[in-house]
Amino acid sequence: MTAHPTDSNRRNPGIALDVAMFDTHAVNTRAVERRAGSLSGRRSVKGAAQAAWLVNAIRCMDLTTLAGDDTPARVARLCAKARQPLAPELQAALGLAGPGLAGPGLAGPGLAGLPLRVGAVCVYPTLVAGAVRALEGSGVPVASVATGFPAGLMPLPLRLAEIRHAVGEGAAEIDIVITRAHVLSRDWAALYDEVAAMRDACGPAHLKAILATGDLASLRNVHAASVVAMQAGADFIKTSTGKEGVNATLPVGLVMARAIRDYRAATGHTVGFKPAGGMKTARDALAWQILMREELGRDWLSPALFRLGASSMLGDIERQLHHHATGRYSAAHRHALA
Repeated sequence: MTAHPTDSNRRNPGIALDVAMFDTHAVNTRAVERRAGSLSGRRSVKGAAQAAWLVNAIRCMDLTTLAGDDTPARVARLCAKARQPLAPELQAALGLAGPGLAGPGLAGPGLAGLPLRVGAVCVYPTLVAGAVRALEGSGVPVASVATGFPAGLMPLPLRLAEIRHAVGEGAAEIDIVITRAHVLSRDWAALYDEVAAMRDACGPAHLKAILATGDLASLRNVHAASVVAMQAGADFIKTSTGKEGVNATLPVGLVMARAIRDYRAATGHTVGFKPAGGMKTARDALAWQILMREELGRDWLSPALFRLGASSMLGDIERQLHHHATGRYSAAHRHALA
């Protein structure tokens, strides 16, 4: 089993279902949207500081391939990128090959001395074993989607069996999908029991609960689903599968971040956050990190508690870092994932 590279012991044990923690919680949508829209303007990140934040985004990124035509060769190429997300010459130009690139606002003492690698590689269960072999010795864990991704509309025993298969193949993280109907019908006991059973099936692997927020109809439902998933033992809550019509948005992220903050205040348990889908640019990477810093604090600027599910964003980050190091932009095609 590949341990989490940052903090393999941090787990959310969960608590008993407590509807009172969320059932009367109101969400002012206009206020949420106004607050989310103001975040980027509250913190100006430029120059070397911006480069440091973008390097940190790479460290928190889950490189992912979840296509119907995935092959072992494609996964092997993705794993090679995970091991070396930036070209060696660019890494050296940024100072990452030497003392490191540090900047204000980053978790801990900055990036100095930290290895440059992504947070995880995420694949389908049948491709986990090959990814584990390709990443051996790198410190990068393998994550697997499971439970009938992306719809989750399979009998529960089959979904649990898929989790156990992925863990048995070496997955250190499991990204499950919830049954959206439980949220839409407000059947919180059914949702809690489902996620708790999935958490149990994960064993030592961390569970990331995908809420598919674009399907949940309201921010109030997003908040409630977040709290129930955490009460049931989710180690991370994640916005989307990336397959919905609407995926990660800052207002949804704000509601989920505040649910994490309130859950920690009530229980003492710490839960991670992962936005996924709909993010494509370096500016998006900055905006999500600013949200984490403003709402949850510096601890959520590390891969132990924050992941970005947006592989396509890496290319634009590379281009921006190349411009910072050399003063010119490289061609976009040079940074496309294979």
